[in-house]
Amino acid sequence: MTKGQETRASILRHAATIASVHGLDGLSIGRLAGLSGLSKSGLFGHFGSKEALQHAVLESVIDDFRAAVVVPALRETRGSARLERLFDAWLAWATAGRAGGCPLLGASIELDDRPGRLREYLVDRQRAWLDCVAGAAQKAVADGDFRGDLDVVQFAFEFNGIGLAFNFAHRLLGDSQAADRAGSAFRALVASASR
Repeated sequence: MTKGQETRASILRHAATIASVHGLDGLSIGRLAGLSGLSKSGLFGHFGSKEALQHAVLESVIDDFRAAVVVPALRETRGSARLERLFDAWLAWATAGRAGGCPLLGASIELDDRPGRLREYLVDRQRAWLDCVAGAAQKAVADGDFRGDLDVVQFAFEFNGIGLAFNFAHRLLGDSQAADRAGSAFRALVASASR
């Protein structure tokens, strides 16, 4: 990795922290300069605009999610094991000590009614996530672990809903039982898919 790439990666880590706490709109070049120790002009040179910085932050967080959650799960050969790995890794990623919680969840709320490039990118990536879950469920059907008439799109919807409910209970409510409750809901979902 070149020095420029290292600097950019460091900037994006700081930017993701700011976006986690203050949202994408709260991600200003001035605030980032203060946190990263770089000049505003130096930061602007890396990204060129606030929207380009916001897009780079989303890409960076999604790349991190993919590396920590999706890629390890895809190494599982059975669909049911893949789903379990996706679920466990997602919860671990969501509780990784990130200030402000999941920047993707925050961005989805922030961008849901704002058309534009950032929203389109996030929608595309969230659809890819749901497709990944549905694909793993379809593999579990093909492996014989799940029933043949399973609606894998509905399964993905409910799987995602459990994760979102976990984030709400864990981050906002401070529910110490949030992980146990999410695990129980996931096991019930798998059991209903297996009948």
